[in-house]
Amino acid sequence: MILTVHVKPNARSESLEWLDDDTLKISVRVPAEKGKANTAVIKALAQELNIAKTTIKLIRGGTTRIKQFEL
Repeated sequence: MILTVHVKPNARSESLEWLDDDTLKISVRVPAEKGKANTAVIKALAQELNIAKTTIKLIRGGTTRIKQFEL
């Protein structure tokens, strides 16, 4: 399964909102430097979907706000 995620790094509060069946909007508090925001997004996805972090793989968008993850 592939999820599209719209990421807002360096936000005031963390939030997760489903836009449709396979698209999410995630706000994380950490800045977008050295992959910190990507790690925070993977952690938030794992908690939301109740799966292990190791089963989530970033396949597109390593340095952009719109990312795709494979589960």
